[in-house]
Amino acid sequence: MGKIVSLQYFMAKVVVGLSGGVDSSVAAYLLKEQGHEVIGMFMKNWHDTSVTISDECPWIDDSNDAMLVADSLGIPFQTIDLSEAYKQRIVDYMFAEYEAGRTPNPDVLCNREIKFDVFLKAAMQLGADFVATGHYCRKAQIEKDGQTIYQLLAGKDPNKDQSYFLCQVSQAQLAKALFPIGELLKPEVRAIAHKIGLTTADKKDSQGLCFVGKVRLPEFLQQQLLPKKGQIIEIPAHSKLYDQSVWQSENLTELCAEIRYQESDGKVVGEHNGAHYYTVGQRKGLNIGGKAEGMFVLATDTQTNTIYVGMGDHHPGLQRKGLFIPKNDAHWIRPDLILADQQSAEYLLRIRYRQALVPAVLHARPEGLYVVFNAPVKAVAKGQFAAWYDGEELIGSGVIQ
Repeated sequence: MGKIVSLQYFMAKVVVGLSGGVDSSVAAYLLKEQGHEVIGMFMKNWHDTSVTISDECPWIDDSNDAMLVADSLGIPFQTIDLSEAYKQRIVDYMFAEYEAGRTPNPDVLCNREIKFDVFLKAAMQLGADFVATGHYCRKAQIEKDGQTIYQLLAGKDPNKDQSYFLCQVSQAQLAKALFPIGELLKPEVRAIAHKIGLTTADKKDSQGLCFVGKVRLPEFLQQQLLPKKGQIIEIPAHSKLYDQSVWQSENLTELCAEIRYQESDGKVVGEHNGAHYYTVGQRKGLNIGGKAEGMFVLATDTQTNTIYVGMGDHHPGLQRKGLFIPKNDAHWIRPDLILADQQSAEYLLRIRYRQALVPAVLHARPEGLYVVFNAPVKAVAKGQFAAWYDGEELIGSGVIQ
């Protein structure tokens, strides 16, 4: 390990991504209190009338709240229109992934492609030294072999840690990023907002796409991906497909392979409106009655437009012992820790936001990374980002094949 260096910044020019929420509001306040020159900037990421995000226009309200916060703090404020880049890099990607039967995470891509790329470049054009966001994560740095290496650490609030959403950022992006509230708990953030009288102090957290607003995903997808009737096939828990002796295999390809279903493996129990609307582990929207327990999606096949389901959240079809990340889809925030071919390393893994970290071993092979969990993990879906941590530090991530 290198020598840990404390982060003490000179008085800098910082552009804060003001979302209209309490977190970014307090982030801007804290930076100003530290003596930095702060500019508030709201990202307008959506105004495509051909695809409706919501019946409401939440971004307008958010923009107004961001402007009120900037006025209250006495900092300059402006709006930047990133909607073209957002559509090309995030929304079009979402539609393509769902159409291919994969489960994308637009918030991860939004951070990599919008906040810390397009937005960052716009801030640099204003002469900024850094950009700051209201993420609950932290940044540190070490000196190693004469080089400065930036670290992405989990936020201090275990209930709000958002480091996973930044699992695709690079060293160059981290170098220019600040996370002012990463050392705080959410109640502390709200208390600060109340103390200084911010209009966003009691505002609810956004549940929608980043910097866009509320979105009901099924309705959103149906505007671009047309409904298409197909069969729902139930796979019994005792199916011969679930030979868990494979989990003892030393063959990484076998350990990390997903089960391939065929229509003959089960029986038809219902009908759906499009396999591309569903994801592994999903329970809602299946509309299958008369079962002793809830039904869960085990797999989707967008080629045959078929959904495979199993009864109960304990169904063996929901469990995976491993997963595979193609070489070109692996990303290391810490490039100094990249595994060489045939190397292995133990890390803590998560495959979705707020999932508890679980121990696993990464095995590097010429074709990519094989990730083998110590114990089976539920609802692993293609297209998700698997992120690996060393304690509090996020080391890297990759797209699950």
